[in-house]
Amino acid sequence: MADPVGTRSTSGLGKENGAGTSADGHYRGLMTDDSALKARIRTDLTAAMKARDTETVATLRMVVAAIGAEEVSGSAAHTLSDEQVTSLLMRENKKRAESASIFDENNRSELADKERAEAAIISRYLPAPLDDAGVDALVADAIAQVTADLGEPPAMKQMGQVMKIVTERAAGGADGKRLSTAVRSALQ
Repeated sequence: MADPVGTRSTSGLGKENGAGTSADGHYRGLMTDDSALKARIRTDLTAAMKARDTETVATLRMVVAAIGAEEVSGSAAHTLSDEQVTSLLMRENKKRAESASIFDENNRSELADKERAEAAIISRYLPAPLDDAGVDALVADAIAQVTADLGEPPAMKQMGQVMKIVTERAAGGADGKRLSTAVRSALQ
């Protein structure tokens, strides 16, 4: 009788989708081609483990798990770039802020404090937030570029073109809602 374990398919675990084994035969998962940000997170996780910093370890493990889940989501596995990891970190940070406010509303300050502490750890890996003057300067530059491309000042119809430029240049320094509000007010 054949061993059923030996006949199982290993599809989905090969190198064609970013996963694979190292020279010593150990499975390394999808995060083998780490970007600089993912490598920094992993290094900090190891340091936190050695320092027995349980709060940082728990938060960074959650971040690594979220990155792994994002990498295997969809029809084909892929490795996330630094920009995609930054976007994921912004989403996670926003979730923590929303949870903290909900816990505060329900008089659960201990849980709100925990969420804020996790957000503070995650924010270490985010770019410095842009102030209002920085956002306004980005919007003005983007409008100038679209004006040069079109030959006339953009109207609300061209808000998408301006937003695309502003979003690329902000690179995680401001959330989309804040950028959208600034672009909308500048175009009106």
